[in-house]
Amino acid sequence: MHVHGACHCGRITYRAEIDPARVRLCHCADCQTLSGSAFRVTVSANDGTFELLTGQPRIYVKTAESGTKRAHGFCGDCGTPIYATSVGDGRKIYGLRVGTIRQRAELRPTSQYWCRSALPWAMDPPPMRRTETQ
Repeated sequence: MHVHGACHCGRITYRAEIDPARVRLCHCADCQTLSGSAFRVTVSANDGTFELLTGQPRIYVKTAESGTKRAHGFCGDCGTPIYATSVGDGRKIYGLRVGTIRQRAELRPTSQYWCRSALPWAMDPPPMRRTETQ
């Protein structure tokens, strides 16, 4: 599936090719902190198909529990997380942040991982009051 995405302020835009059957939730503590939420929703861009169209993200390199380093690209103006990828030379797979993808309504998660770190209420949210706008 061909997708287009952008940060909140629009300074960074991109396009990529993804497999919509590979959308996933990550419940790790790093994703909770870096997303400011209970989990992060990502989808991998096929190797070589991620292309920045405008802007240049700032990079933050984090070290995972496993010791693996990941480069996180985000907008230096509005702070929107755009992707994460491996550090250094070699093949790059980009974990795109689904919230930045224009076609996000079509991307239903199919798996979740790091469930040992999941907030209990995030695994099975209870019924709650709903409003359509603020």
